[in-house]
Amino acid sequence: MVTRSWRFNHIDFSTYPFYNGDDLGVRWQKEKTVFKVWAPTAQKVELRLYHNWQDGHPYLKVFLKPSIVGTWAITLEGDYEGVFYTFRVNDGDWLHEAPDMYARCVGVNGKYGIIYNPSKTDPEGWGDDKRPRYKDFTEAIIYETHIRDFSIDKNSGIRNKGKYLGFTEEGTVSPSGQPTGLSHLKELGVTHVHLLPVFDFSSIDEERPLEKYNWGYDPQNYNALEGSYSTNPYDGTIRIREFKQLVKALHDNGIGVIMDVVYNHTGLVKGSVFNQFVPGYFYRQNPDGTFANASGCGSEIASERAMVLKFIVDSLTFWIEEYHIDGFRFDLMGVHDVQAMQVIRKKVDETDSGIFLYGEGWAAATSPMREELRAVKANIHKLPGIAAFSDDMRDALKGNLHNKKSKGFVSGQALREESVRFGIVAAIRHPQIVYGYVESSPAPWAVEPNQCINYVSCHDNYTLWDKLRLSNPKAPDEEMRKMVRLAGAIILTSQGVPFLHSGIEFCRTKNGDSNSYKSPDSVNRIDWERKSEYYDVFRYFKSLIQLRKGHPAFRMPMAEQIRRNLDFCLQYKLGIVAYCLDGKEVGDPWGSIVVLFNGNKESKTISIPEGNYTIIARGEEISEHGIGRFTGSEIQIPAISMVLLVSKTVRKPL
Repeated sequence: MVTRSWRFNHIDFSTYPFYNGDDLGVRWQKEKTVFKVWAPTAQKVELRLYHNWQDGHPYLKVFLKPSIVGTWAITLEGDYEGVFYTFRVNDGDWLHEAPDMYARCVGVNGKYGIIYNPSKTDPEGWGDDKRPRYKDFTEAIIYETHIRDFSIDKNSGIRNKGKYLGFTEEGTVSPSGQPTGLSHLKELGVTHVHLLPVFDFSSIDEERPLEKYNWGYDPQNYNALEGSYSTNPYDGTIRIREFKQLVKALHDNGIGVIMDVVYNHTGLVKGSVFNQFVPGYFYRQNPDGTFANASGCGSEIASERAMVLKFIVDSLTFWIEEYHIDGFRFDLMGVHDVQAMQVIRKKVDETDSGIFLYGEGWAAATSPMREELRAVKANIHKLPGIAAFSDDMRDALKGNLHNKKSKGFVSGQALREESVRFGIVAAIRHPQIVYGYVESSPAPWAVEPNQCINYVSCHDNYTLWDKLRLSNPKAPDEEMRKMVRLAGAIILTSQGVPFLHSGIEFCRTKNGDSNSYKSPDSVNRIDWERKSEYYDVFRYFKSLIQLRKGHPAFRMPMAEQIRRNLDFCLQYKLGIVAYCLDGKEVGDPWGSIVVLFNGNKESKTISIPEGNYTIIARGEEISEHGIGRFTGSEIQIPAISMVLLVSKTVRKPL
């Protein structure tokens, strides 16, 4: 890197010109290729062309010409398909060579862009690919996984282990004969797969992809795909075709694809592609001009600046249009400003209003931007059509995230009940919630239920199994299974949008690793043999998903419907959460539904509205068609379990 000051307190970035065109980057046509970049402080911009990524020396160097509002452009006549390229910018000093920030196709390790013909990357039938469609986002059941984790296990039965193509293989089984991979997703019944980062990131050497592991939260080229998940990282078009095959395979089976996007920071800061074209502009600064760090990764993107927001919108639009992506999860969404997220929702709607947007409603550290201006959980009410993760529900169920010994409702910790109730109504305002007893949120933060992601675990921190094991070290295996089943029951019967960490359905473990972002495959892999070992838990989760999909009472799309039809009508007891649902307004085939959760280590008897009931779930048994009958007004709930009852008619409690 050239010797230069990386303090920017003397620069007013608001004076930089705004370019509103849709032609930034490299656009190939057979007869010509057009190159255009935004570099308003540049004195010179040089394009360098290479025959391949190993050349070392360009065969052609040519200067771009200054164009309108800070852009530089050049058109090269002829067919340049397959040619590698970089740019170099001089703003008083020569910066590093880099592909443009809009690069869509890159070579191994992302150092060179590739001029390509997009139509040649379309797999067979791509033009007929159809997104799964839903009336409301509350119909989604999200399954979070990592490309490599999903298939790398020796027991996965998948040929393309750790690759995009691993998601396209059907009929795969574990040594014990249980469906794995795509067949497992279909059997489980989830509606969406949330993929940890698949854009090009910098932490893995794509020439030696198995030497290291990483989740991928270190963006390098936002609009290009990660090469380590391709069968050939040297040819940038192959990863594009293979990822489209992944998307199509999931779509063909009715499963949507959600991308984890990391627009809040970059993997490199001074060496990032942004800083090779417009030094400082894309990053928020502290008052002294140094890079701010709300991401905890050494930088934070300045989403409030016009060309930064344009880049994010353009990037999302590209992924939607070119790759048919169905939704986006915003890493550390609380780093972005509220106004930017409002614009993002509006612009995404102009492309496709069915795209699901959600994110983490927090930052990793303090920011120079005031919290009331950022897209944190407390400001979700300003962001219709955008959801946030409910850490309220997460910690209520399993215990405090940052204290491995802390227990939650499912492990018998009393006084978590109100926080669980808060999660059950999807963090909306409900007249029966006593907000003074909700541990994480002093007030409701969602306006509508589709703004609340209910979850108990994700890729971050301990798996649910590991957290429960650490906080309950003497619990026998059967008790541990009960805790996992109860957590799943609460998540999948609550209002809002349920989110499952891959493998939770068969008690996934990372052997106590609380931050496995760069731990080896032996830690992060999904161990498919656990599906056989914990098949009872898998079967329970599968039945819960069938139950949710078949009964709109558990996924009401409007807050008013929840307030009218969900009644915490039953007596209060420590370690018990119980409520009544009326599903008629939303067209549920069941009339009245009674849901009872017992987090205690012993069975409890509770009064319920007197009636004649079909028992849908009790203990480890669950069936949408019923497992028995019950008549009366007092019922026993087994320890650490859910009882779910339905009745056409129920007498109102006195």
